[in-house]
Amino acid sequence: MIIDKLFKSVAEKGHVCVGLDTDMSYIPNEFAKSFHDEEDALLNFNKRIIDSTLDVAACFKVQIAYYEALGLKGLKVYKKTLDYIKERHGIVIADIKRGDIAKTAEMYAKAHFQGDFESDFITLSPYMGLDSIEPYLPYVKNKEKGLFLLIRTSNPGAEDIQYIESQEGKKVYELTGEKIVEKGKEFLGNCGYSSLGGVVGCTHTEEAVKLRKELDSMFFLIPGYGAQGGKAEDVALYLKQGNGGVVNSSRGILLAYKKHEDGTKHFDEYAREEAVRMRDDIKKYI
Repeated sequence: MIIDKLFKSVAEKGHVCVGLDTDMSYIPNEFAKSFHDEEDALLNFNKRIIDSTLDVAACFKVQIAYYEALGLKGLKVYKKTLDYIKERHGIVIADIKRGDIAKTAEMYAKAHFQGDFESDFITLSPYMGLDSIEPYLPYVKNKEKGLFLLIRTSNPGAEDIQYIESQEGKKVYELTGEKIVEKGKEFLGNCGYSSLGGVVGCTHTEEAVKLRKELDSMFFLIPGYGAQGGKAEDVALYLKQGNGGVVNSSRGILLAYKKHEDGTKHFDEYAREEAVRMRDDIKKYI
């Protein structure tokens, strides 16, 4: 099971998930000028980040929107970035957040679990119902793939829908999580977690312990650390015995060099320092 591979990676490297939400404005001017076009600059920036953090990052999350926004050349960078992570034996989460049904979902599954855009995990929204994830499950079962499904997100608007209470007094996100945990029992790894994981933001800490207990076999992808206000002590509430989740940081790592105006090191060295600092920061509270 792919979840066993991710569990092992966390045990060996820590909880950092490096988010490659790469925009041209993030790339140092001098570095960008050394390439003929945006495509080469973006790809080589990503490669330098990957190389510098590979041994301290449990996985990498590539947000497709940043590449789609650049059209065909952006999608070429997206593909080549996925390929490079795999060449370096890293684990890749494609952050695509699809949420459709039937034949459309089947095509999304085919697009992102094989061919040019193949990845290890993808993110999905299950809020159209469990039939929206069914077309992906054969890949989970037979092709060593995994899903991270939106459960309770880190944005302020999460309360608009995810916090609505049912007649039984449970919130929408709690009911969603319970249904995914039940479905995920078919895909449990040796580590005790399912290859059907959940996206759970760390910016809402008041129900963290309850959520971790109720979704006991769900491995978490945890956004919200750093720029969105989440702290290491908040993150620790969503982990279990030092594992059970990865914590995403994108701008915090990609733009770490901007905190150092002296310029004595390269951007990828500052990215590595930030990834190490983040890893050690989280470890202190486990």
